[in-house]
Amino acid sequence: MKALVEKPDGKKLDSLGIKSWPQWTCGVSKFDWFYDEKETCYFYEGKVTVSSAEGKWKIGPGDLAVFPKGLKCVWEVSVPVRKAYKFGD
Repeated sequence: MKALVEKPDGKKLDSLGIKSWPQWTCGVSKFDWFYDEKETCYFYEGKVTVSSAEGKWKIGPGDLAVFPKGLKCVWEVSVPVRKAYKFGD
């Protein structure tokens, strides 16, 4: 169960419809998280390191991340985050 992180182009972002997704913000912090469903998110601002038994991912502005259902991880936000997100498929 690994997360996927990529730098999508504008065409992919438009096809996903991220402009209509809700947004989430978070200040500098560290917390445990469990994904009870798949999350796809696009990072507008911030820097975060997500760590799990499966690996470690550094995520920042312009990154699209997909976290699979069942992933247990730790989020470490080093620069305040603003992201658009969507749960489910």
